[in-house]
Amino acid sequence: MLPRLNLGLRGRTAANAGFATGYALVFRGRPNWLSARGLGYGLASASMVAAGYGAAVAIPAVRDRLGTFDGRAPDVPFGEWVIVHIPIGTVYSEELIFRATLDPLLDNTFGPRSGSLIGAATFGLWHIHPARAAGDSVPASIAATAAGGLVFGLLRRRTESASAPALLHCAVNAGGALALHIVARLMPARSWSN
Repeated sequence: MLPRLNLGLRGRTAANAGFATGYALVFRGRPNWLSARGLGYGLASASMVAAGYGAAVAIPAVRDRLGTFDGRAPDVPFGEWVIVHIPIGTVYSEELIFRATLDPLLDNTFGPRSGSLIGAATFGLWHIHPARAAGDSVPASIAATAAGGLVFGLLRRRTESASAPALLHCAVNAGGALALHIVARLMPARSWSN
């Protein structure tokens, strides 16, 4: 439904965050954002991802391979996309919906093992439309995001907080965008629209 509204990125970010907040309120989501354990695990996980992206950009062969990927800067300034739309429109919204609300409901209904598999599969299926819109392989996108959902769910279960998966999720998404942006600046043949 949301793509049909033609809200633009700013409108979609606001709609996603509003829906996620309402969903969590209705279904009694428990994000526990300020958990020391969640923040600690999240910062450690995000640091590992950041180090991986840093190495990828620093190693010439890997950097050259990254240079073959298409950067997907949307119709807003790049900084706004990385600082606002990825953390709020994607990470906050998805972590509040999936890890803070849906995963606990599934765990209580089906048990942690089945709940984690159902939650991860649902997270993967959630990414069908974005994969189609980007022209990506739908099966590969579902598999990759479902695997990410398993890791994010494990972090939420271990810390009892959505902070850990949110920080890791943000590092993966924003870090990937930043890495491609840096590579594009280092390789003059590539250009970004913003």
